[in-house]
Amino acid sequence: MRRRIVSAACAVLLFAGGAVAATGGGDIPIKNKGGVVLFRHSLHVDDAGIACQACHPDPFLSAKQHKKVTMKEMQKGKSCGACHDGKKAFSVKGSCSKCHKK
Repeated sequence: MRRRIVSAACAVLLFAGGAVAATGGGDIPIKNKGGVVLFRHSLHVDDAGIACQACHPDPFLSAKQHKKVTMKEMQKGKSCGACHDGKKAFSVKGSCSKCHKK
């Protein structure tokens, strides 16, 4: 009986751990001419409290399906620029070092 309870508890913890790890999708490295931008789901989902539906499926499908955009396109509201417009969040224009780390 004790063995069943321990096994059941382990199964629950493994399942819950997998669900928590999948939440937010983790960090996504985006390679570009300016270096690598590391998109942090935790910063947006956990820290800023943004719901997944705010970004998925529009303006982002998934890391594999998303098409790269230029900074000029972002400044016109595409991709990250949909929120990073200087009103909802810091602007993509002139805030290079906030995303582009060397």
